[in-house]
Amino acid sequence: MSITARGLIMATVLILSTSQAHAWSWFGKDTRYADTRYPIVLVGGIIAFDDIAGIDYFYGIADDMRDYGADVYESNVSAMQSNEFRGEELITQIENYLAVSGADKVNIIAHSQGSPTSRYVAAVRPDLVASVTSVHGENRGTPVADVIRGIMPEGSIMEGMGEAITFAFAGLWEAASGGPSPLNQSASAVLADSTTTGMAEFNQRYPQAMPGGDCGTSGPHNVNGVRYWSWGGTGVQTNLFDPFDSLLVSVTKMAFADGEKHDGVLPKCGMYLGKPIRHNYRHNHADAIRQLFGLMGWETDPKTLYRNQANRLKNAGL
Repeated sequence: MSITARGLIMATVLILSTSQAHAWSWFGKDTRYADTRYPIVLVGGIIAFDDIAGIDYFYGIADDMRDYGADVYESNVSAMQSNEFRGEELITQIENYLAVSGADKVNIIAHSQGSPTSRYVAAVRPDLVASVTSVHGENRGTPVADVIRGIMPEGSIMEGMGEAITFAFAGLWEAASGGPSPLNQSASAVLADSTTTGMAEFNQRYPQAMPGGDCGTSGPHNVNGVRYWSWGGTGVQTNLFDPFDSLLVSVTKMAFADGEKHDGVLPKCGMYLGKPIRHNYRHNHADAIRQLFGLMGWETDPKTLYRNQANRLKNAGL
């Protein structure tokens, strides 16, 4: 074989292997790239929904994973409730997904408050869960909730007013998304769980996969047969045309100290869980789910991150 022919063959193999790593082949999409053993369940954070008027909470992400072979369900737990309350709702929904799919377990990929919601499920019903992946997860609470709690102390008139307003909003939100009962919403419950103190208490009850210390970056990867991963970001204003970014900049000034790494809502130190993937993507809290309508900066499209995680799950036999 000539040197030229050998070089051509080697170059072809390299291109093919590189394409496969990025879920492509000479024949287009690799439709088995994200074909996991167990179905994937996406779990949203505060004001969670599956879709409203055709707009997904995980904007375009579920369909992209399906294109690459994944079996994906988009959960719809309460928009505003405690982690345990939402967790019990999620257990019921997972049991329904398993009945439909015929699978024994699910892989959960959760954003924001969806992470402690899913951690609760994995702690009390590990038989239902193969893995939990925390995406910009609220695993140590947020200073934003601490600021709000300072404005609306527990039991105060201000808290009562805020509860009434958000109860009405959450009720309309659930009605629009076809989610759980609008009557079960509670801003006070989610606020209490989202403070740094509230989340510390939650972590004492459900410590699975949490890193040690105040800013540990790696926790147990396998707990009671459930695997844990996490990724996060430290972007805030990533696209000048995205109205969410301006909101996050305002929040940043109120809640975070100068120089502290965060995504506009959560501190970087609070996003770690289990085995870390990467936590310095230039994504803010909304970018992590491709909101608003996919407007982001010059960084890896989150679709790729979710798709690659599905492939990671597949390669782990999950």
